[in-house]
Amino acid sequence: MYRTGKNRGTIPVSVLASSDPVLRDSALFGLLMDAPGVVAVRHDISTDHLRRVVLDATGVIEDVIVPLEHACLSCAVREDAVPTIARLARDGRWTQVLLALPVSAEPLPAARALAVEAEPGGALDHTRVATSFTIVDVDTLHQDLFGDDTLVERGLELTADDERSVGEALAAQIEQADLVVVCGSEQLSATTSGLLDRLRGAGTRRVDGLHALSAADLAAATHSPAHAERRAHPLGARVVKGPGSSPDDRSWTLELRSSLPFHPERLLDHIEELSTGGLRARGVFHVADRPGLACLWDGAGGQLAVADLGPWSEVCAGTKPHTRIVVVGVADDRQRLREAFHAALCTPEEVAAGVEWLWREDHLAPWLGARTV
Repeated sequence: MYRTGKNRGTIPVSVLASSDPVLRDSALFGLLMDAPGVVAVRHDISTDHLRRVVLDATGVIEDVIVPLEHACLSCAVREDAVPTIARLARDGRWTQVLLALPVSAEPLPAARALAVEAEPGGALDHTRVATSFTIVDVDTLHQDLFGDDTLVERGLELTADDERSVGEALAAQIEQADLVVVCGSEQLSATTSGLLDRLRGAGTRRVDGLHALSAADLAAATHSPAHAERRAHPLGARVVKGPGSSPDDRSWTLELRSSLPFHPERLLDHIEELSTGGLRARGVFHVADRPGLACLWDGAGGQLAVADLGPWSEVCAGTKPHTRIVVVGVADDRQRLREAFHAALCTPEEVAAGVEWLWREDHLAPWLGARTV
């Protein structure tokens, strides 16, 4: 949700995420020139340090190297951003702050931290989170989203062990942002337009072109942490039903859903069919030999991540265990996906085996960790 008109007496802070350093800096330059009251904090990361650059319409104000004291770079950015933004917001020279994250970083963790500190008594209680936004290049969207390049191969990794694909990082930015800004030299095709609208979250907005992005527009909105968390939750993937608004739109959304768990062995047998091709897929699943466990399904760019999310009662409170994966694509693989999905599920008779599953071989231990009774 992206709403306007709240807490106008405080300094608005917006968070910018991108997968391209040139686009990030171009957007910052345009916004700084658009309104003289805007100040930007830009972070970049290296192996052992964080670089903070503070700039406004007059040029660079600060350029500081901050040594990294621990391995969590996301934490390091937040720990440096909060006091820096607090200082700039209290300075009196500026009416709006932009936080530009390191390239490939997701916007939600930073927006979450800023929102917490903006509560009464927090370090940023004189500010509010206005907009989290991301910049998307339509010229490279399909290759970035569905290709198999990794962040390491592009030199965009956040840490030395960052194994994400470019598509995984880009999709998360689109899905988490309040506002998606589209740019590029090519005309926006019906399929690309449909793809972006299927990926972005419910209640969010899209503007086409950096020229359509303004500092006033960013400041006028108020970020909703609750809606942002729901968009990012594995169960929060939006299902856009039916064809696009244009007959030339080849994008689609497919919801794969069942109350039945996956069969551990058959899941491995069909996992390639469920995860390869030009797809963005995310959701949550459970398997018969881990009846109380919620598991993550997160795939893009030819890669699939599965992980133990914790007890279903905590991760997906208020819902019964089920398997739900939402897939977005442009090549028509839907029938293949449906067939592979249903083939990987348990039958009702197999589910009825109950605790007998716990004495069988644990085929998913390498991905989900050792099974606990």
